[in-house]
Amino acid sequence: MERAAKWQNTKADLTRIFEANKGLATVVRKEVGDHLSGKRFAILALLVLVTCLGSLYVAASTIRTNVGQDELEFVFLRLFTTSGSSMPFSFLSFISFLGPLVGLTLGFDAINGERDRRTLSRVLSQPIFRDALINGKFLAGVIVISIVVFGLGFLVAGLGLIMTGVPPTLGELARLITYLVLSVIYISFWLALAILCSLLFRQTSTSALAGIAIWLFMAFFLTLLAGMAADGIYPVNDNSDSQQIIANAKTEQMISRISPAYLYSEAVTSIMNPAVRSMGPVLLEQAYGAIKGTLTFSQSLLLIWPQVVCLIAEMLICFAIAYISFMRQEIRA
Repeated sequence: MERAAKWQNTKADLTRIFEANKGLATVVRKEVGDHLSGKRFAILALLVLVTCLGSLYVAASTIRTNVGQDELEFVFLRLFTTSGSSMPFSFLSFISFLGPLVGLTLGFDAINGERDRRTLSRVLSQPIFRDALINGKFLAGVIVISIVVFGLGFLVAGLGLIMTGVPPTLGELARLITYLVLSVIYISFWLALAILCSLLFRQTSTSALAGIAIWLFMAFFLTLLAGMAADGIYPVNDNSDSQQIIANAKTEQMISRISPAYLYSEAVTSIMNPAVRSMGPVLLEQAYGAIKGTLTFSQSLLLIWPQVVCLIAEMLICFAIAYISFMRQEIRA
């Protein structure tokens, strides 16, 4: 009798898991189709594509013009990091600037848009669990972001290979894939933030403006406030010693690292530039006598590991708040 009861309980649990996964797969499939077929996403993706291809053309032209035969090291990575006089932004800069817009666009009306269309209660009246709905919307957004980022990254890499004629090494290819994964994580944070805003605000316009305001604050104004706070805690003047200057720089850097944009900038700059060997303040005595060289891929990965962990943690915390908020909300027909 006990074995039969345990088997019945196990069978019921497996049935619930199967039904939950079935509902989750349905939501993901539906949301991915809606995103890829929407005009809003097509316009934004076209904007990102055009700007990134423009940065590639400028980078390839600059490399072919200015790089001598003795400086051909990491030419493939320079396609993503080099800017020119006609376009003072590299591929990394464009993704860092336009990537959050993609995430915010995909999620600012994820829940309140369903409320406005009066379809939220209809969806939940189907054999779909409530958590499957919000999980499916987030996973669908991550899938679309991955398609855009990896497709654009490999397109730029292929065109750059044709334009320069220099094939990438295995280490450069590993750095590129790591950079693309970091970009997906970074944009997914803004997707989670947009979903949270769509839960906190009833109007889609309000949630969109709130997401953009948070993005502007994190990307531009937080670093200014970090500098002001560091100057207030550790003021620096002409009579300040090296310890005071280092304390000021570390405090500013620590506060700035609250921003995912700053963490992402540190991580991608280090992984795409093997010559970067430190991300903190370095004294002249420490740099004096140092042997010139570059880091291997594993060493660069160890260098950016704290930034990667913080980015993932911020993304998960933001989505967890949205998940808990959605599960506790009352939904009426």
